[in-house]
Amino acid sequence: MNKKILIVDDEPNIIKVIGIFLKKNNFNFDGASSLAETYKLIKENEYSLIFLDVNLPDGNSLDYLKKIKKISKNSSVIVMTAQDTMDNAIKSMKMGAYDYIDKPINLDDDLILLINRAITNYKKNIQIKKLESDLDKVKKNINQIIGNSSQIQKIFKEIGKISNSDHTILIRGESGTGKELIGKAIHENSDNSKGPYVQVNITAIPGDLLESELFGYEKGAFTGAEKKKTGRFEEANSGTILLDEIGDMSLDLQSKLLRVLEEKKFYKLGSQKPTSFNARIITSTNKNLENLIDSKKFREDLFYRLNTISIDLPPLRERKEDIELLIDHFLEKYPDSNNYNKEIELDLIELMKEYDWPGNIRELENCIKKMVIMSSNSFLSINDFKEYHPIIFSNIKKIQTNLNYDVLIKSIIDDKSDKKNKYKSIINQVEKTIIESTIIKFKGNKKRICDDLDIHSKEFEEKLIELDIDKELITTD
Repeated sequence: MNKKILIVDDEPNIIKVIGIFLKKNNFNFDGASSLAETYKLIKENEYSLIFLDVNLPDGNSLDYLKKIKKISKNSSVIVMTAQDTMDNAIKSMKMGAYDYIDKPINLDDDLILLINRAITNYKKNIQIKKLESDLDKVKKNINQIIGNSSQIQKIFKEIGKISNSDHTILIRGESGTGKELIGKAIHENSDNSKGPYVQVNITAIPGDLLESELFGYEKGAFTGAEKKKTGRFEEANSGTILLDEIGDMSLDLQSKLLRVLEEKKFYKLGSQKPTSFNARIITSTNKNLENLIDSKKFREDLFYRLNTISIDLPPLRERKEDIELLIDHFLEKYPDSNNYNKEIELDLIELMKEYDWPGNIRELENCIKKMVIMSSNSFLSINDFKEYHPIIFSNIKKIQTNLNYDVLIKSIIDDKSDKKNKYKSIINQVEKTIIESTIIKFKGNKKRICDDLDIHSKEFEEKLIELDIDKELITTD
């Protein structure tokens, strides 16, 4: 850790006294007696901490504190002055000082604690700057990963942190959440980004051909092997290989992959000589590997080797605030037959946010693409959505009710029914609201609704009639 400190004061004796105290406690220091000298030193050196006097011969340092912090970049600044005023204290902290102390300075253990905290803050500043730099790099290079939600911002930060390591990474998430994009993002922001990036979809290759596809084979290894074939692992040497949908790999191949991870070499079919390779291995899956382990379909030892670092991608239903950004992206990505980018009406965007998108981003992308191709309108509307995606539209409408709680409360207060029936009327309205809300919560699933309300199925049916609730909202058990 850099423990070099700059003392800025126009009184040489103060620099000398503080300097002796610092050296006694194993800190190195430089001294400056003016703003001009301070600028020169912080341009030439990196300091973990700056002790900064307020009144200097060429100006009030607080007026230039932002400039000092900008030039020094990461240094913590402790302001010191004999004029211990509230204005100075407030101004110091507003300008970004780490702390504020008054003269004469007590050279004691408390000061050492303050110095160590300030140096720790300096170290954190460096880490934050690096993380921000990595995050900017990720965002700049990976424009296909769309989102401002906290979940996606967390993924960006994780990519920034892990890209330059060589650890094996497991990316987990439902189908259509963008696992392949995350794998590519990690590669493009890594130290081996200039090397090859090889992606293998386990499910797209027949099981009996997967081994030869991954490891290659020698000429004559089997009938039809008329020439030597390079495998995908060999292609990925000095780069990255993504094994997509690793949960579908056979147990036999899992054993061979485990050996590759442990030994960093593999055997081509028909070869007795191992082939060494040096590539980062990233795997992804939409399956619950722990459940596959329990059912003896996935090796536990392989799981722990693959799961060194795990990235969990949220489904689209858990980050609906990103839907509008994704829609805009797909409208720009897919112009119509006249190379014109269509727009979308706001009420359609709001309607699409009501849907859970079980196919995630891929389903949303295909939805937009179809409407762009099929609709002759320059603005996509709810009518286009209803016409070209009738099943999705009906699913949304089935659970959508126009509950307006403000109107409900107002109607209860302003209820004009006879005093004799007023209590019953209010109870019915409240009860209806609770039931309709529960219907929405469980998407019309009758069994789950009855369980949640602790009500018998027959009584629930009677309530629907009594409270005039649409039975079309209810699905079968």
